Amino acid sequence: QVQLVESGGGLVQAGGSLRLSCAASGRTSSNYNMGWFRQAPGKEREFVAAINWIGTGTGYADSVKGRFTIARDNAKNTVYLQMNSLKPEDAAVYYCASARARVAGWLKSLRDYDYWGQGTQVTVSS
Repeated sequence: QVQLVESGGGLVQAGGSLRLSCAASGRTSSNYNMGWFRQAPGKEREFVAAINWIGTGTGYADSVKGRFTIARDNAKNTVYLQMNSLKPEDAAVYYCASARARVAGWLKSLRDYDYWGQGTQVTVSS
């Protein structure tokens, strides 16, 4: 079993920044790929960013590329999502996820992930 706990969400003005954290416990999460997803009201959960198990490979949704950065600290079993230049359309509940694989690339399908956090709310005011 893996427990994932997100933190760092909140209310920010458009153009502002937030850093989300995801602390993992249980299975050694540093051995697995990780990802961030988000879900806005009335919409499906969508891919935001992903990172491979050693932190050398990252991938992003086109909508956040150049503004968001995913990183991990395996010594702390923590994954981060730095979000800059936030837009109202970035508002959503953000979920951290742990994949069932350890690959050199990055994984963007929900089906690749078997453990999920409870989510943290990000609200962006215009």
